[in-house]
Amino acid sequence: MSLQYESCSLFIINIMEPLLQAYTARSRLPASGDAAELSVIEGQIAWMVHIIAAILKIRQTVGCSQDSQELFDAELAARVLQLINITDTGVHAQRYQEISKQRLDRAILIFVQNFRRSYVGDQAMHASKLYARLSELLGLTDHLVLLNVIVGKIATNLKCYAECEDVIDHTLSLFQELASGYMTGKLLLKLESTKFIIANHSRENFPFLEEYRCVRSRTNFYYILGCLVFMEDGPVKFRSFMEPLLQVAVNLEASADAAFRTDVVKYAFTGLMRDLRGIAMATNSRRTYGLLFDWLYPSRMPLLLRAISLLTDEPEVTTPLLKFMSEFVLNKAQRLTFDSSSPNGILLFREISKLIVAYGSRILLLPNGTNIYRSKYKGIWISLTVLSRALCGNYVNFGVFELYGDRALADALDISLKMTLSIPLSDILTFKKLSKAYYGYMEVLFNNHITINSVLNLDTSTFVHIVTSLESGLKGLDTGISTQCASAIDSLAAFYFNNITAGDNPPSPAALNLARHIGELPSLFPQILKSLFEIIIFEDAGNQWSLSRPILSLIMISEQMFSDLRAQILASQPLDQQQRLSQCFDKLMTDVTRSLEPKNRDRFTQNLTTFRHDFRAK
Repeated sequence: MSLQYESCSLFIINIMEPLLQAYTARSRLPASGDAAELSVIEGQIAWMVHIIAAILKIRQTVGCSQDSQELFDAELAARVLQLINITDTGVHAQRYQEISKQRLDRAILIFVQNFRRSYVGDQAMHASKLYARLSELLGLTDHLVLLNVIVGKIATNLKCYAECEDVIDHTLSLFQELASGYMTGKLLLKLESTKFIIANHSRENFPFLEEYRCVRSRTNFYYILGCLVFMEDGPVKFRSFMEPLLQVAVNLEASADAAFRTDVVKYAFTGLMRDLRGIAMATNSRRTYGLLFDWLYPSRMPLLLRAISLLTDEPEVTTPLLKFMSEFVLNKAQRLTFDSSSPNGILLFREISKLIVAYGSRILLLPNGTNIYRSKYKGIWISLTVLSRALCGNYVNFGVFELYGDRALADALDISLKMTLSIPLSDILTFKKLSKAYYGYMEVLFNNHITINSVLNLDTSTFVHIVTSLESGLKGLDTGISTQCASAIDSLAAFYFNNITAGDNPPSPAALNLARHIGELPSLFPQILKSLFEIIIFEDAGNQWSLSRPILSLIMISEQMFSDLRAQILASQPLDQQQRLSQCFDKLMTDVTRSLEPKNRDRFTQNLTTFRHDFRAK
């Protein structure tokens, strides 16, 4: 093994050396030389770099750590690290638009990723033999010096490849790997090249930020920078980092309403939203989220409301704005845990409500375009996601709004329901992202005592339409959506059981509304119960536990409903099987009491699993 490793390494080095010499010599020649021949050399070197990258990857898979192998890894790596210094000098610095040059730099990025995973970072063991040899060959004495070279290459790529999205994305992928590691992230902050990027993240220094084709890369770029900035405590550094974005926001705020229709202002605003979304993604604690929250609220929020009001019909503007808000209101890692005396959760929801109402009330009035998903549905599903995340984020006491006569919650729920009802159910089921957002929103609505009231206050035809859509979601192929629908139906059925069937006190207005809806369409609950049993019995659903919950709640509502369904199912089976299947139904309710207590639910779920197995047995 060792001899093969040595012979292969020497063979590769012997091929690589003359190529490097030729490439180095070419860098000193005028740009008017033979470009075709240079492209061939770049292609050959790229191929060799890929081979070296693959060899270095072996260490990750088989754990090779012999000193001799580390020495040959150093020899191979030194050739590629030497190449990094050459690719961005002389005539080569004028070839960033050439395909062969782009392929070469992507090969170098792959090499760096594999080298880093083996010899630099949180999991990599410090290899003294490798760095001793690299020190002799190139003066790279340790991790830190090598990282400075790597980050320098990252900065060069981000400066020079403004028109090549693939290289930008691959470069940012490497940068993110480095920044996300605890040890490598801390090391990066010590480097001058990293400090330069953090201090000078402007379009002048990184032209790809101005390129529309690289617009999606902006979010990732600022996510990485945010991760690095938030590794160090202190609001001073954060405010300094945010200064270029603050200037953009101030300029936008000073723009006249008419100017918002111009491409310059629209691009500046959407860029700001993408940048802020990346920074919001990097906040993963109360401290870091608080820094961004204080920067944004209250001074910057009017700009967002103004933009969504003026440009509702411009999805290229509203989509980045709503996606930023979707990230900003997400309570991941409990980052939105405000102090008990802080009103910030309520204030944040009021701003969310303003945005959703402003967008929804205007988007509903717009005519349907040729691409209705792009012009309407996409904005609607992101709006529903924003509201869903805010409603279940556990940082707002929603009872405050009704107590003090604040319409923020009621208006947000009202406009969101109008948006959902404006979309045909067939379209909801057709578009996957729309479907996920719609059913996720419905689950949140039905699971919250306050928000379920808004559904129950609807007229009966609208209420039935929504509940029927939940039944359609149950029957779909997406297990996640089926689970959400089951949860919503369970909440509705449990509400009926607790407030009407088993309720001792006078029913609330919401309960009376639900009773009225069911009274006008008594077949609604039996039809849903039938669908649930058909899925359990005849399909191989992967979420049987979730489906069992609404089944019990519906059975508890009416024993007669369950008895009728049982008779219907048995009648559909062969005569010689009916007695056996009847016994399966008898066992289903063994030891199950008339309650929805957790222990009773679990007992029923166990019985249902046995019932399904016995029912399907031949």
